[in-house]
Amino acid sequence: MEFQVLGPVSVSGSDGPLPLGPAKRRSLLAMLLLRANVAVSVDTLTEALWDDEPPLHARTVIQGHVSRLRALLAGVDASAYGVELSTRGSAYHLELPETLLDAHRFDGLVALARRATDPGDRAALLTEALALWQGPALAGAYPSPLLRSAAHTLDEARLAAVELLADTYVAGGEHERAVQLLRPETGAHPLREPLAARLVEALHHAGRSSEALDAYHRARQVLADQLGARPGAELTAAFTGALGPESAPAVRVETPQPVLESVQLRPNLLPRTPRGFHGRTVESAALTAAAAGPDGPVVVVTGPAGVGKTALAVRWAADRHSDFPDGTLYADLRGFSDTSDPEPAELLREFLVALGVPPRRMPESADAAGALFRSLTAELRLLVVLDNARTSAQVRPLLPTGPGCVTVVTSRARLAGLVASDAARVLALDVLATDDSVALLTRLLGEHRTAADPQAARRTAELCGGLPLALRVAAARLVELPALGLASFADRLADERQRLELLAAEDIGVASALRLTTAHLPADAAQQFTALGHHPGTHVDRFSAAALAGTTPPDAARALDRLVAAHLLTETAPGRYVLHDLVRLYARGQSRDPAARAAARLRLYDHCVATALSASEAAEPGGEPAFVQPDDFQQPPAVRDFTSREEAIGWFAAERDDLALIAAAASAEDRPERAWRIAVTQWPLVVWRVLADWAPTLEAALADARSCADPYAEARVLTLLGWVLAEEGRTAEAVRHLRVAPELAACAGDVLGEATALVNLAAALPDDEPGAAETACTRALALATEADDAHTRMLALQHLARIHLGAGRHRQAYEAAEVALGLGPEHEAVARRVLLRTWQGEALAGLGDTVAGRRCLARAALEAERTGYDAGAVTALDALLHIADQDALPELRRRHAAAHARIRAR
Repeated sequence: MEFQVLGPVSVSGSDGPLPLGPAKRRSLLAMLLLRANVAVSVDTLTEALWDDEPPLHARTVIQGHVSRLRALLAGVDASAYGVELSTRGSAYHLELPETLLDAHRFDGLVALARRATDPGDRAALLTEALALWQGPALAGAYPSPLLRSAAHTLDEARLAAVELLADTYVAGGEHERAVQLLRPETGAHPLREPLAARLVEALHHAGRSSEALDAYHRARQVLADQLGARPGAELTAAFTGALGPESAPAVRVETPQPVLESVQLRPNLLPRTPRGFHGRTVESAALTAAAAGPDGPVVVVTGPAGVGKTALAVRWAADRHSDFPDGTLYADLRGFSDTSDPEPAELLREFLVALGVPPRRMPESADAAGALFRSLTAELRLLVVLDNARTSAQVRPLLPTGPGCVTVVTSRARLAGLVASDAARVLALDVLATDDSVALLTRLLGEHRTAADPQAARRTAELCGGLPLALRVAAARLVELPALGLASFADRLADERQRLELLAAEDIGVASALRLTTAHLPADAAQQFTALGHHPGTHVDRFSAAALAGTTPPDAARALDRLVAAHLLTETAPGRYVLHDLVRLYARGQSRDPAARAAARLRLYDHCVATALSASEAAEPGGEPAFVQPDDFQQPPAVRDFTSREEAIGWFAAERDDLALIAAAASAEDRPERAWRIAVTQWPLVVWRVLADWAPTLEAALADARSCADPYAEARVLTLLGWVLAEEGRTAEAVRHLRVAPELAACAGDVLGEATALVNLAAALPDDEPGAAETACTRALALATEADDAHTRMLALQHLARIHLGAGRHRQAYEAAEVALGLGPEHEAVARRVLLRTWQGEALAGLGDTVAGRRCLARAALEAERTGYDAGAVTALDALLHIADQDALPELRRRHAAAHARIRAR
């Protein structure tokens, strides 16, 4: 319900304006409203309704109008709003809350504006106040002298507010806004010099001096024509200022008065401190440090759903309540919930009520309420906790201005906009360490229960991924089922198919928290998140993400950034992302379309193969591809480029675990032709780290190759597996595999594959079969020469050199190595070059040229160490130790031991 006198006199109910009837009745209502909550005598009402001698029956007329007004008010249930029109002897009393009358709200807003210290806040309050006006005051009422005087007073108050708003715009440098405000007002009130003076000044300082002078001359002419008067001092000063280009604006903003009446309240709106809170000592200290400072700091506590952001913020705020003598405010912004976001005005009113603002002074618009809040907090030491924000825009209207105030915001998003606009400091909250997770479980369950099976308690904590929400729900489940042991519960949690279901209790759970997070994702990020559920591994980059989603790497990168901002992904290294185990399970549950899953997985398999081939070319340039692609191979639209051997080997090492998981997934999904290729394509890392337990991976690949019934596939896998087994000392197994591989390759027409298998067989044959080894290498060299493949020829010559060396044929060993080194450019495979120089150095020493032999071996060892080829470094240093000078031995032994240690560390 609302009563209006700032414009037509009216009363509005829920269904719109009430039919007040004739002007006399409106006049009576206007008089009662102007003196609301005060008894108005019949004589005063008579004076308001008639401007000359009233009729003899005036009292009866007034009684009739009062009766009709009562009926109208009763019809809209005005008493429910606290409105009552009663008789008090020979007077009438209209009781109503002041907030229902527009004139009272106007006066309150203007009073607040005069006290505001910030021009933007003052402008917002004044704008809201002036918006209450719907025309000249008391329009539609009988124009008696009494009511004309009252209307004039109201109109003057409005014009004063207009002038104050204009001055506020000028003080803030918003001269054009001042011009737009003043032009229609000077037209409506041409004889009001203060308005004209302000228009002249505003035009001048807006850079429109000629228009300013025109405005002055028009005002001067109106004064002369209608009043026969000259411009007063204020208008003349404005004119003089417009003439001078360096003049400064004559700002009239009043000196700010003290903030509203002294507030004695010390509000505390914090919710209950969470029970069972444990740990976060380091994070609490970091929050204290971030909240320190004299500039009203804003701290954003950010992290994934369920990580305990609210718990930390509320606990920290409760512990420091005494540091903020003016109180603590709290609001849940519901940024990630099923309900709609609260309106800023709604939250600001809650804050203002807590700070002691009476309802009659409460602004209605969010802008005006924000202005009042900022004004009130300018001198306070206040803590504001804004929980569960989704965007920076939600937060900004609720920020206090006082330098002694601190604002703590919690969000699943990064809120980078708040960092940019308000210099917010960010505290990223991660999952709990395992020890802290176990301690939290203990506090929730009781020490007797976790102490009974500490190993199961630790396993449960690990399966919850250190996520406090998951730990709390797990504890709730265990409390709910007292007969269920921790070990049994951990066994259930270990089953990924039911883990998320177990980590849900009523309306609280990991899945529901993640659902609320993903519900607010943009479409591209949501699509990417669902696609990540198809990934059988743990890490992604923009290329693998693009393969899964069927997009491009730039599109995937943008989506991944959004997922990181929502804390659904963690960037563990530049461009490398990982999903928390529980998030991964949730994403997997979102991707239920078998066809989409199969298509995404196939794109991922081919992406892995294409990327590994690109890395192989960088790691071992010039070599033949590890295999030919299947007929249905889908070349990705973009493949990562590798600029160096080190980068390529680093990629292989970083992706080894994921490639194993991906190969296993391909095998399980009846894609053996992809599975064995994903395994074999890692051969450069196998060469460089041959003793890093490669046999299980390659044995699984062999099973996949055999399931393809493809001799080409089986030969390729056997060749690499046999070499690995030989290097591990499992000679008999190696030779058994490598005797079969050349025949299979020949059957498949794979000439270079046959040559490579023969070379590996020669390397694996025991020392008592030197003739067979030499025969195999000679045959391999002939095949490579026939195929005109320099890379494979080098490989065959390398092993021939080793065989000659073992047989004491030093000259032939040297020459074979020399020919091999001449076949490839300087950037040819490092491992091969290191070994060739090693054999060459040993051959030189065997020929009696020890100095040249040392030099050659030293060069091989240094190159191996420099490039990270530790196996080659051990071989070269081992040979060098046999012919080195005595004074060089200690350093050589140190380097030899260091290379061995690096191999063992892998």
